[in-house]
Amino acid sequence: MRLITVGSVAFDAIETPFGKTDKIVGGAGTFISLSSSFFVKDQGIISVVGEDFPNETLLEMKQRGIDLEGLQIKLGEKTFFWSGKYHNDMNSRDTIITELNVLENFDPIVPVSYQGSDYLMLGNLSPQVQRMVIERLTKRPKLIAMDTMNFWMDIAWDELMKTLALVDLLIINDEEARQLSKEY
Repeated sequence: MRLITVGSVAFDAIETPFGKTDKIVGGAGTFISLSSSFFVKDQGIISVVGEDFPNETLLEMKQRGIDLEGLQIKLGEKTFFWSGKYHNDMNSRDTIITELNVLENFDPIVPVSYQGSDYLMLGNLSPQVQRMVIERLTKRPKLIAMDTMNFWMDIAWDELMKTLALVDLLIINDEEARQLSKEY
């Protein structure tokens, strides 16, 4: 079984009703890959970071069996940064800062060794990038799962709808489901 994850490898600053962090390693791609490494030994990631991303985290990912061939490191550039504040229900959040940095012009490259993978997890990224990865695969995976968020619903609705039509499973929270369905 081969899993490919596409998603941000990033920095986050998060505030919840229970605490606050400064800039820490975050990103959907990071968390999907690290958490799935407990269950899937054959996996790779497609993403991009700047030269400011900590080598220790990349080493940890490699040690957990995550193939980093699809991870681009852009010298002289900065890694994506997101800051947000979660509400009491931990589903609702307000974005405080979004600095796209290397994600602004991210062109996902699918390594040859990733072709033929059984499963594809599209972590929260622009729907255009998510769709590019699907289109660049020579064989459709058995299952394509996708995460998205209100940010993309707000700024890229049409692109999101095109990408949603290509996936098998959508993973979103309550607030995002209400926005997507236009129903409470």
